[in-house]
Amino acid sequence: QVHLVESGGGSVQAGGSLRLSCQASGGLSVANAFGWYRQAPGNRRELVASITIGESTTYADSVRGRFTISRSFAKNTVYLQMNNLAPEDTAVYYCKSWGNGGDTWGQGIQVTVSS
Repeated sequence: QVHLVESGGGSVQAGGSLRLSCQASGGLSVANAFGWYRQAPGNRRELVASITIGESTTYADSVRGRFTISRSFAKNTVYLQMNNLAPEDTAVYYCKSWGNGGDTWGQGIQVTVSS
C-alpha cells in the first residue's frame, strides 16, 4: 500500500503562492488517481483537485484558475501549486490516493493565509 507524505505548507500573505508536495512511497503507478483535499475548522473535508493516471484533472470551483495539480513520476510526487491565495484557503491540506488496494491519506499539512 502506498504511503503519502505532504510537505510545503506554511504561512503566506493574501495574494501569495505556495506549492504543496505529496511524495508517494512505491511510486505513482500504484494508484489510479491522486487528489488534494482540505479541511478548515468547523468545515467538512472537501476535494480541491485531482489527477488520474491518464492525467485528467478536476478542480473545485473555488480554486479553478488559481491552483494547479501536477505530478512527477521521476520524483514519485504529486504537486499542488497554489497562486493568488486568499484567507479562505486557510485549512489543513491532505493528499489522497485511490488504488486497487484501497484509498490512502497523508497526515495533512497546514496552510495559513493572512489578509
